[in-house]
Amino acid sequence: MYDKKGLTLADAKAIAAAAEAEALKNGWRVTISVLDDGGNLLYLQRLDDAPVGSVAVSQEKARTAFLFKRTTKSIEEAIVGGRTVMLTLPGATPIEGGLPLLHEGLVVGAIGVSGVQSSQDAQIAQAGVEVAAKL
Repeated sequence: MYDKKGLTLADAKAIAAAAEAEALKNGWRVTISVLDDGGNLLYLQRLDDAPVGSVAVSQEKARTAFLFKRTTKSIEEAIVGGRTVMLTLPGATPIEGGLPLLHEGLVVGAIGVSGVQSSQDAQIAQAGVEVAAKL
């Protein structure tokens, strides 16, 4: 048996706050979604003037990172590299900006960001990952 750490609402808010700080530092308007260890939405934050469509996309990026225990960029790169069969993965949104949240090597949630260029979304999400690693 092991004790698996679960994210609290306070954890999710801290993760989102770090991501928000990175977004605001760069003048980017995005939506940030944080999922718990069951893949369910724990916290969502839409910055002022973020595209409305980014609400759903940020959640889907996070869900993809959670379900497949890898970054959405890795799935996107596989497809770009010719593994088009990856497009058939159920529940996969292969667009950079979704990252799993790890604690002691276990996936305890995920973060997804949407609203700017996908590489910028990933940069914002990484700020949240770095906070999650310290929890």
